[in-house]
Amino acid sequence: MALTKVSTGVVDMSGNTGGLVIAKGNGTDVSSGGERPTCNATILGSIRENTTDNKVEVCTANGGAPGWQFLEEAGPSFIPLTVDYLVVAGGGGGGNYYYAGGGGAGGMLTSFGSGNISGGNQQVAATITTAVQGVNYEITVGLGGSATSSGGNSELDMTPARASVLATGGGYGGSSAAGGPGGSGGGASRSGVHAGGARTSSPIQGFAGAASTSSTYYCAGGGGGASATGLSSGTNPAIVGKGGDGIESYITGTNLYYAGGGAGAMNAAVAFPNTPQGGAGGGGNGGTYTNGSNLPPTAGTNGLGGGGGGGCHNANNTGTGAAGGSGVVILRYPSAYTITFQTGVGFISSTATLSATSEKVTTITAGSGTITFA
Repeated sequence: MALTKVSTGVVDMSGNTGGLVIAKGNGTDVSSGGERPTCNATILGSIRENTTDNKVEVCTANGGAPGWQFLEEAGPSFIPLTVDYLVVAGGGGGGNYYYAGGGGAGGMLTSFGSGNISGGNQQVAATITTAVQGVNYEITVGLGGSATSSGGNSELDMTPARASVLATGGGYGGSSAAGGPGGSGGGASRSGVHAGGARTSSPIQGFAGAASTSSTYYCAGGGGGASATGLSSGTNPAIVGKGGDGIESYITGTNLYYAGGGAGAMNAAVAFPNTPQGGAGGGGNGGTYTNGSNLPPTAGTNGLGGGGGGGCHNANNTGTGAAGGSGVVILRYPSAYTITFQTGVGFISSTATLSATSEKVTTITAGSGTITFA
């Protein structure tokens, strides 16, 4: 059929609110038995609806030989909602009285980074790639344990995008007894020889607390941390009773240690005023006693899940363990999205934008309830 050429402005459709009906047919050329004309120099610029692919196509040379090319919508690129996390439970409290054990660190689980940098020196989990906007996801931040109490669990439940990520609270420090089990185990009391608290094994998220043994410095066991078991006896007064170190993470854009164990208490008659040191990542220091002088233990750091330091007796034959630090849930995701928090559930959070990577990081240090991505 012959083409009738018209100049611009001959056809005026401005008074019509409908659409322009264009040629249409399947995506097979007529030379192969189909309905699409062969694209050549005589019909360059022709447009048609390809009913095979349900797309509009244009005959164009596009800098080379003529051919049919789909017209694609030019708009903003879709950015997938991917989420990395760090979940740390509350640290266990230190034990009471008479050279008590340090509290274990809260369990630590993460998907951010690479290598064996999740709690217990385990491989990091996979990034969540199937999160959905508008869906309620459950978050709980575990509290630190009071003296002789285990820390609270922290949880990120993004089912079905990811089965629940549950970090177990740190074990309590032993009071004239063995350390308590937990994400990382609590250290044992030095009132005799006792076992350190066991770490949670499914999944592994920390290390065991130290057992108490006969030692020159009469020291209780340190609580376990995310990367190491606590210490007890030894010949170096600077490290006896030390809490196990935590693990460093860069999820917030700044390197920071999380989940350090609390130190056990020590009779410092030989090395006073040396103080048993908490593990890197918020572990509290252990108490010390010598010749009627007493240095009390210190608490684990809130927001890091550190274990509390073990209590030591004093001139009044009393001594209280220090509390463990609260846990944290940290989420890292594309900056195109925003997290909305359920109200009235005690959430305390902050959000920072990492301009270098076009990501946001939301740090949740307290609360329990639901969030949604928008």
